[in-house]
Amino acid sequence: MRIKIINPNTTLEMTQTIDRAGRGVAREGTQIVTVSPEFGPASIESHYDEYLCAPGLIDEIRKGENENFDAYIIACFGDPALDACREITVKPVIGIAEAAMITASIISAQFSIVSLIPRTKAVTRELVMHYGFGHKLASIRSTTLHVLDVEQDPEGCIQTLREAAFLARDEDEAEAILLGCAGFADFADRLESELGIPVLDGVVCAVKLAEAMVELGKPTSKYLTYALPERKVYSGIFEKFGRAT
Repeated sequence: MRIKIINPNTTLEMTQTIDRAGRGVAREGTQIVTVSPEFGPASIESHYDEYLCAPGLIDEIRKGENENFDAYIIACFGDPALDACREITVKPVIGIAEAAMITASIISAQFSIVSLIPRTKAVTRELVMHYGFGHKLASIRSTTLHVLDVEQDPEGCIQTLREAAFLARDEDEAEAILLGCAGFADFADRLESELGIPVLDGVVCAVKLAEAMVELGKPTSKYLTYALPERKVYSGIFEKFGRAT
């Protein structure tokens, strides 16, 4: 099978980190192709960034429909444009936050999310509630980290994550930790060995879930909510996003 992982930001170093994580757990016979859109923000840390990354992300899904992919993964913990992407394909589209929460809910009674700067905390909480995991949430521990800090200072980044993760375990009674950024993928195993509880990277969870969904052979339902967008004219820079058929 072929799985397309889309890093919705345009920082290629992060795309490479995500690609390593995906390839590291993919089973034999699964081809992982990881890309960034041709246009969009360098990082995604606000509502503004999420809205502006959506067109590039949708464009990559549209391209993938002509490239024989069997599933798609949105590699940003905010799961931006996830519902919109599910409207334009029958293939499974997996968000890494939803995949991580599903996995954590199976292996722990309650989990914490260790994330980015404080302004992202409300967005993450809304996502947890939207997916129905509020009763499983021990805490969301925001940090001083920006997305691009991962590439600039990886050791400083993991130290910051370590401190927040230990607080989540010891003070919030978290039984598993979710890393709230796709760029943290390289740190999961190291933190897990230190904490002694599961530490989940959403990219890894999403790859395994995508493989399972493809093997189940169930398409995305087009009955109502995820039906193809209606035919209409899109103007200006969005002209190419109109349905051709």
